[in-house]
Amino acid sequence: MSADARRGEQHGWYFYDFANSAFATTVLTLLFGPYIVGVAKAAAGADGLIRLFGVPVEPRSLWSYLVAASVMLQVIVLPVVGAVADTSARKKRLLGVCAYTGSAATIAMFLVSGSAYLIGAGLFLIANVAFGASMVVYNSFLPDIATPEERDAVSSKGWALGYLGGGIALALNLVLFAKAPALGLSESMAARVNLASAGLWWAGFSVIPLLRLRNRPPLGHRPPDNRVRATFAQLLRTLRGLRAYPETLTMLIAYLLYNDAVQAVIALAGQFGHDELKMPMSTLALAILMVQFVAFGGALAFNQVSRVLGTKPAVITGLLIWTATLVGIYSSVRTTAHFFIAAAVIGVVLGGTQALSRSLFSQMIPKGREAEYFSLYEISDKGTSWLAPLFFGLALQFTGSYRLAILSLIVFFLAGLIVLVRLDVQRGSAEAARAAQAA
Repeated sequence: MSADARRGEQHGWYFYDFANSAFATTVLTLLFGPYIVGVAKAAAGADGLIRLFGVPVEPRSLWSYLVAASVMLQVIVLPVVGAVADTSARKKRLLGVCAYTGSAATIAMFLVSGSAYLIGAGLFLIANVAFGASMVVYNSFLPDIATPEERDAVSSKGWALGYLGGGIALALNLVLFAKAPALGLSESMAARVNLASAGLWWAGFSVIPLLRLRNRPPLGHRPPDNRVRATFAQLLRTLRGLRAYPETLTMLIAYLLYNDAVQAVIALAGQFGHDELKMPMSTLALAILMVQFVAFGGALAFNQVSRVLGTKPAVITGLLIWTATLVGIYSSVRTTAHFFIAAAVIGVVLGGTQALSRSLFSQMIPKGREAEYFSLYEISDKGTSWLAPLFFGLALQFTGSYRLAILSLIVFFLAGLIVLVRLDVQRGSAEAARAAQAA
C-alpha cells in the first residue's frame, strides 16, 4: 500500500475515536452515573435500598455494579467479535453494526425517567457491550493502516482526536445545561437530551471511518462453514495460544490491571463530584470538559516523551503519576477547586498512557490475528472495566465512604505497574514476528 493511501485510511480511522468519545465522555464519565443513581434513589424503598432481582442494593453503588456487569458480558462477547473479525472479509461492516447498535441504545436513554432504573440499566448494558465490541474491530485496523514505526504516532493521534471530539460534544452539553432554565427544561430533561445527543454524535461521525477504511481479505483464514462454533473454538485457541507468547501475555495482564483502574476513575469521577462534593452538574461538566482538552495535549505530549524515554518507560511514568494523584484525591480533594486540580493532572496522563499502551500491545500481536488479540485487550480498554468498579462499589456499600472506595483503586495501579516492569518488549516483538513468518 502506498504511503498516501495509508495516510488516507489513517485519517478516516482517527474519526472513529472522534465519534465514539461522545459516549465515553457524556455517558460514561459525566451523565449516566449520577443520573441513573438519581433514578434508583427515586425507586428506593423505605429502607433506602432498591431490590435488584431481589438483592438489596445501595442506590449509590448501582452505577459501579452496572459498569462491572457490562464488562462481564464483554468477557464473553468481545473475543467472539474478535474471532469473527479476523475471519471476515467484511470487517468494516462489523464495525458499523457494533457502532450503530451502541448508538441506538444510547439515543434510547432519553426514555429513562422517573423510577425506571431497570430500563436504563438494560440500555446501558447494550450500549457499553456494543461500544467495547466496536473498539475491538476498530483497534484491529491499526496494524493494517500503520507500519510498526508509525504506530505510536498514529495511536496517539487517534486518542488525541478522540478527546477533542469528546470535548466538543461535552461543550455542547454544557451549553444546554446553562440554557436549560431559559428553555424551560429541568436538569433531568437536559440530562436526557444530552444522553441522546451522544448517541446521535456517535452515529453521525461513524460515517467517516466507514467510508475511508477498506476491507482486507483475512490473512491465513478461510471463512468457516459454521461461524458460531468456529468463533468459540477460536476463543479457546486464543487463550491456549497465549502461552506461546509470554511477553504478549505479560503486557495483557499488566494492562488489564492498571487500565481497569483508569476506566474506573473515568466512569466514577462524575458520581464522586456530584454526590460527595455536591458539585452542580454544570460545574462538573466544565471540569470534565477541561479534562478532554488537557488529555488532547497530553496524548500528543506523551508521544514525544516516548521518543525520548521509550514507550514502556513513558507508560510507567504515567502510572506513577496516576498513583500519586489517587493518593492526593483520598487525602486532599475536599472542594470544587481541588477537584479541578486533580482532574487537570489526570488529563495530562490519561490519553498518553492509553495511547502508548495500545501501540505497545500492537507490536506483540501475530500478523493476521489482530482482532482476536485486541478482543482480549479491549476487556479493559476505553470505557470498560469490571474488577475495579466492583471493588469500588463494594467498598462504598459496606463503608459508606467514597474516599476509602477510591483508595481501593490504587491496588490495581500498583499491581499493573509491577507486572509491566517485567515486560521485555523486544522479545515480545520477536515472538510475534516469528509466528507471522511461520504462518
